[in-house]
Amino acid sequence: MTLPASKPLDVFIIAGEESGDILAAGLMRSLADKRPGPVRYRGVGGHRMTAAGLRGLYPMDDLTAMGFSAVLGKLPTILKRMRQTVEAIVANPPDILILVDAPDFTHRVAARVRRRLPNLLIVKYVAPTVWVWRPGRARAMHGSIDHVLALLPFEPEAMYRLGGPETTYVGHPLLSEIPDLQPMAGDLALRNGEPPILLVLPGSRRMELKRLGEPFGEALALLKARGHDFRLVLPTLPRLVDRVTEMTREWPVRPHIVAGEAAKLAAFRSARVALAASGTVTLELALAGVPFAAAYRVPGWEARLVKYFITGRFATLPNIILDGPVVPELIQHDCTPQKLVAALEPLIADGPARQAQLDGFARLDALMSTGGVPPSDRAADTVLTLLAARG
Repeated sequence: MTLPASKPLDVFIIAGEESGDILAAGLMRSLADKRPGPVRYRGVGGHRMTAAGLRGLYPMDDLTAMGFSAVLGKLPTILKRMRQTVEAIVANPPDILILVDAPDFTHRVAARVRRRLPNLLIVKYVAPTVWVWRPGRARAMHGSIDHVLALLPFEPEAMYRLGGPETTYVGHPLLSEIPDLQPMAGDLALRNGEPPILLVLPGSRRMELKRLGEPFGEALALLKARGHDFRLVLPTLPRLVDRVTEMTREWPVRPHIVAGEAAKLAAFRSARVALAASGTVTLELALAGVPFAAAYRVPGWEARLVKYFITGRFATLPNIILDGPVVPELIQHDCTPQKLVAALEPLIADGPARQAQLDGFARLDALMSTGGVPPSDRAADTVLTLLAARG
């Protein structure tokens, strides 16, 4: 028997970082719109989830830590919050537990809850990157997570191949931004105009800015020295404007720094080419049709450790989805000004290198299509179907 529409659907939902807060809030709104009766949300999240109706257990910032050193420093707090989360779920079992991203935390919560509430429906939103890092996690998830909502089209097959839980492709949230990312007539005039607009995207984390600021700045100076004229634009977050301004103060070519989502989207629509830190922004660039070179650096000790666990061939999302080297990747020791310029220079003017990326981006659009249905709605439909099947 399914849950009566008049009875509130009790959803315990956990997100551990800003990207998860965005995804979870979208899912929460879609669930509330699609279910005929009320939906009650409790758990852990950020300000977007709070605005969507979440009753928070503790601040999401308690779980946010990037990199080995940061995780170690925050470990006592994380372990305390893990115990608190599990006890809150077990003491008052919800109708469903939804875990958004943050796999190192949420998977452990799922395993502990499963032992004490074996019949609770547990859904994971965002598949962990088992196709590139620690593939054994897929099989480990099978006993504690009932279903995975995947953002990337190849993930259901990868989960099946690696022995993971049943997985449904619901679509990447960036798909909803395509109308705002792709150029209109006025933007095309800027994209094809002179001098061309070159985007530089050195990342949004402190250590990314620290490690990529110098080689990016030197590469842009070298590009200018080789006779290329361009307008340099650096989109960033409002909270990072001061830090980015300081980072670029010594660059021989100073960028025009723009902050906020609207300014970033406008820059993407008009840009001719980009130099970017490897991350989600590479998928945004591909969906916007902006050819680019991607780069990344981590501490030497971390790189030496990680190489023993990485199983994938590519680092950037467009290359991973397309299963080919469409975008040049300059990682670690290859992230030098000379190699960055060598990768970037052929993309500025029309030619084979630029066209190859544009052709790849067109295939990417087709592979990621959700038939026009917003990913958050597809995720909500899957959750409601799972709940109905459970009764």
